[in-house]
Amino acid sequence: QLDTLRAEGNYRIFAHLERCRGEFPRAASHVADTPDKITVWCSNDYLGMGQHPAVVREMVDTIEACGTGAGGTRNISGTNCHHLALEAELADLHGKDAVLLFTSGYVSNWAALTTLGSRIENAVILSDAGNHASMIEGIRQSRADKVIWKHNDWRDLDRKLAATGDRPKIVAFESVYSMDGDIAPLKEICDLAERYNAFTYLDEVHAVGLYGQRGGGVSERDGVAHRIDIIEGTLGKAIGVMGGYIAANADIIDAIRSYASGFIFTTALSPVLVAGALASVETLKASNHLREQHQERAAHLKKLLADEGLPVMDSVSHIVPVKVGDPVQCKRVSDYLLEEHNIYVQPINYPTVPKGTERLRFTPTPLHTDDHMGDLIKALDDVWTALKLKRAA
Repeated sequence: QLDTLRAEGNYRIFAHLERCRGEFPRAASHVADTPDKITVWCSNDYLGMGQHPAVVREMVDTIEACGTGAGGTRNISGTNCHHLALEAELADLHGKDAVLLFTSGYVSNWAALTTLGSRIENAVILSDAGNHASMIEGIRQSRADKVIWKHNDWRDLDRKLAATGDRPKIVAFESVYSMDGDIAPLKEICDLAERYNAFTYLDEVHAVGLYGQRGGGVSERDGVAHRIDIIEGTLGKAIGVMGGYIAANADIIDAIRSYASGFIFTTALSPVLVAGALASVETLKASNHLREQHQERAAHLKKLLADEGLPVMDSVSHIVPVKVGDPVQCKRVSDYLLEEHNIYVQPINYPTVPKGTERLRFTPTPLHTDDHMGDLIKALDDVWTALKLKRAA
C-alpha cells in the first residue's frame, strides 16, 4: 500500500524545517540538497503571531513562573489560572457564555461532535460535503445518523432538513474551507436552522483571528455569531500557538466537559501554550491592522498570479490555491520550487482534495513582502515552463 501511495504521488514527505524567531516567513531547511534558508509559503501561522513579541514574551515569562507542563488532566490537577483566563477571553470574543479548551482543533471537533451525536437521542447530523476529516470522524464515532448536503448549497440543506421530520437535527459546517478558499453562506444556514429548529455547529478554524472586527471569525464579520449554537476554533493557526476549543452556552459546555472522553482523559494544554494564546487573542482583539494587511497580501498575490497567466483558482478568502491537476506533477512542482528556488509550498493531493484538482495552496501573511512575492512569481513561471504545465485559459 505504501508503494501504491508513492507511485500515485500521494506519499507524504515531511519537510525538515527550523523556524527562526524574527525571520518568518524565512526558515532554516535541513532537507538534503537545499539551501540553509528557504521562504515558507504554506504555513497556517496566517498572521505570524507565532513570532509576535508579545506572545513570545508572555510564554517566556510563564515558563519561568509555572514550569512546563500542566501536570495532569483538567479534572486531576491540570486546571491552571491561565486555562480559565483564556476560556473567558475566547467566550468574550465569540459572545458566548463559556468556552472549553482542547489539545487541538482536530480533538475539539472530534470530541464535541461525538458527544453531541451520541448524547442527543435519535439525532441526525447534517454534514456539509466539504467538512474537515475531524468533523467526519466525530460524526462517525457518534453513531448518529448522518445526512450529507451539497457543499455550501443551502437549498439542498433545506430539502434535507425537511426530510428529517421532527427528529433532533444538528447542522455541521465550516466558515472558510481551507482547500478551495470558499466561505459558507452563514446567514442562509442560520435561517434554515431556525426554521427547522436545528442545532448549529460551526468550525471557524481558518477564520478565527482573521475575520471580524475583533477576530471572532466569519460569524462575527457577518453578524450571526449569536445565532450559532457552537463555534469551534483553533489556537494553532492565526493565533499562532497550539490547541482547540468550543464556545457555546454554559449548559452545552458543561455537558461536553462532563461526557467527552477526548477532554476528560487527556493531559491539559501546557500553561505556557495557553498564556501565549491568551496574549495573541488579546492582541488581535485590540487591533484590526494585521487582518487588513493579511487581506491585502492575499489579494495582491492573486492578482500577480492571474497577471502571469498562472492557474490561480477562484477564492474569496485568504487562501490562494493554484491548480496543477496531477498528483505526480504536483509533487514535482513542489520539489522543483524547493530545490531550485528556495521556496517551500506543500503539494495538496488526494484524498485531501478530489482527484484531478491537485494543487499548491499558498497562504500569504502580512510578513510576505513584495520581494517575496516577486521571487515566487518568477519561480512559478520557471517551473511551469520547465515542466510544460497548463497555464490559465
